[in-house]
Amino acid sequence: MKAKAMVLFVLSMLLVCAAPSGLYAAGADPGKGQSIYTNLCARCHGVEGKGNGVMKFTPPVADLTLPAVQNKLDATLMKEIHDGRKNTAMGTWKFVLSDEEIREVTAYLRTLNSGVRSSRP
Repeated sequence: MKAKAMVLFVLSMLLVCAAPSGLYAAGADPGKGQSIYTNLCARCHGVEGKGNGVMKFTPPVADLTLPAVQNKLDATLMKEIHDGRKNTAMGTWKFVLSDEEIREVTAYLRTLNSGVRSSRP
Protein backbone atom coordinates (compact mmCIF):
# COMPACT_ATOMS: atom_id res chain seq x y z
CA MET A 1 0.00 0.00 0.00
CA LYS A 2 2.82 2.39 0.85
CA ALA A 3 4.52 1.64 -2.48
CA LYS A 4 1.36 2.57 -4.39
CA ALA A 5 1.03 5.80 -2.43
CA MET A 6 4.66 6.66 -3.15
CA VAL A 7 4.24 6.00 -6.88
CA LEU A 8 1.12 8.18 -6.98
CA PHE A 9 2.95 10.93 -5.10
CA VAL A 10 5.93 10.84 -7.48
CA LEU A 11 3.67 10.87 -10.55
CA SER A 12 1.65 13.79 -9.21
CA MET A 13 4.84 15.73 -8.47
CA LEU A 14 6.08 15.10 -12.01
CA LEU A 15 2.82 16.45 -13.42
CA VAL A 16 2.92 19.51 -11.19
CA CYS A 17 6.53 20.24 -12.10
CA ALA A 18 6.04 19.73 -15.82
CA ALA A 19 2.87 21.77 -16.27
CA PRO A 20 4.19 25.31 -15.70
CA SER A 21 7.57 24.66 -17.26
CA GLY A 22 7.17 27.09 -20.17
CA LEU A 23 7.94 24.50 -22.82
CA TYR A 24 5.33 25.93 -25.16
CA ALA A 25 5.43 29.07 -27.27
CA ALA A 26 1.65 29.47 -27.03
CA GLY A 27 0.85 32.81 -25.46
CA ALA A 28 4.19 34.33 -26.47
CA ASP A 29 4.14 37.43 -28.66
CA PRO A 30 5.02 36.53 -32.28
CA GLY A 31 5.36 40.26 -33.06
CA LYS A 32 8.24 40.56 -30.60
CA GLY A 33 9.60 37.30 -31.99
CA GLN A 34 9.51 38.74 -35.51
CA SER A 35 11.57 41.71 -34.38
CA ILE A 36 14.16 39.45 -32.76
CA TYR A 37 14.16 37.14 -35.80
CA THR A 38 14.69 40.07 -38.18
CA ASN A 39 17.61 41.38 -36.15
CA LEU A 40 19.36 38.10 -35.33
CA CYS A 41 18.13 35.20 -37.42
CA ALA A 42 17.27 36.51 -40.89
CA ARG A 43 20.88 36.96 -41.95
CA CYS A 44 21.24 33.16 -41.98
CA HIS A 45 17.68 31.83 -42.31
CA GLY A 46 16.45 34.55 -44.67
CA VAL A 47 13.63 37.04 -44.29
CA GLU A 48 11.00 34.38 -44.98
CA GLY A 49 12.81 31.62 -43.08
CA LYS A 50 13.64 29.58 -46.18
CA GLY A 51 17.34 29.19 -45.34
CA ASN A 52 18.38 31.64 -48.03
CA GLY A 53 19.96 34.38 -45.94
CA VAL A 54 23.11 36.23 -46.95
CA MET A 55 25.29 33.98 -44.80
CA LYS A 56 26.05 30.58 -46.38
CA PHE A 57 27.16 27.48 -44.50
CA THR A 58 27.91 23.81 -44.95
CA PRO A 59 25.69 22.04 -44.09
CA PRO A 60 23.10 24.53 -45.35
CA VAL A 61 21.00 26.53 -42.92
CA ALA A 62 17.60 25.05 -42.07
CA ASP A 63 14.54 26.07 -44.05
CA LEU A 64 12.26 26.93 -41.14
CA THR A 65 9.12 26.67 -43.28
CA LEU A 66 9.51 22.95 -44.01
CA PRO A 67 7.33 20.36 -42.25
CA ALA A 68 10.50 18.79 -40.78
CA VAL A 69 10.90 21.97 -38.71
CA GLN A 70 7.28 23.03 -38.30
CA ASN A 71 6.27 19.58 -36.99
CA LYS A 72 8.78 19.75 -34.14
CA LEU A 73 7.49 20.39 -30.65
CA ASP A 74 7.88 23.93 -29.33
CA ALA A 75 10.15 22.55 -26.62
CA THR A 76 12.44 21.04 -29.26
CA LEU A 77 12.69 24.28 -31.24
CA MET A 78 13.32 26.31 -28.09
CA LYS A 79 16.04 23.89 -26.98
CA GLU A 80 17.72 24.11 -30.39
CA ILE A 81 17.68 27.91 -30.21
CA HIS A 82 18.87 27.87 -26.61
CA ASP A 83 21.64 25.27 -26.98
CA GLY A 84 22.38 25.38 -30.72
CA ARG A 85 22.71 22.36 -32.98
CA LYS A 86 25.82 20.20 -33.09
CA ASN A 87 27.75 19.94 -36.35
CA THR A 88 25.95 22.94 -37.84
CA ALA A 89 26.45 26.70 -37.87
CA MET A 90 23.53 27.07 -35.44
CA GLY A 91 25.23 28.26 -32.31
CA THR A 92 23.86 28.69 -28.83
CA TRP A 93 21.68 31.74 -28.15
CA LYS A 94 21.25 31.19 -24.40
CA PHE A 95 23.75 33.94 -23.64
CA VAL A 96 22.03 36.44 -25.96
CA LEU A 97 18.31 35.75 -25.60
CA SER A 98 16.20 35.29 -22.48
CA ASP A 99 13.90 32.28 -22.22
CA GLU A 100 10.94 34.58 -22.93
CA GLU A 101 12.62 35.93 -26.07
CA ILE A 102 13.27 32.36 -27.24
CA ARG A 103 9.55 31.61 -26.70
CA GLU A 104 8.68 34.72 -28.74
CA VAL A 105 10.98 33.70 -31.61
CA THR A 106 9.44 30.22 -31.55
CA ALA A 107 5.94 31.73 -31.67
CA TYR A 108 7.04 33.74 -34.71
CA LEU A 109 8.56 30.66 -36.38
CA ARG A 110 5.11 29.05 -36.22
CA THR A 111 3.79 31.82 -38.51
CA LEU A 112 6.38 31.27 -41.24
CA ASN A 113 4.53 28.65 -43.25
CA SER A 114 1.00 29.67 -42.36
CA GLY A 115 0.80 32.86 -44.37
CA VAL A 116 0.15 34.72 -41.11
CA ARG A 117 2.52 37.52 -40.32
CA SER A 118 2.60 39.83 -37.36
CA SER A 119 1.76 43.46 -38.02
CA ARG A 120 4.75 44.57 -35.97
CA PRO A 121 7.71 45.96 -37.92
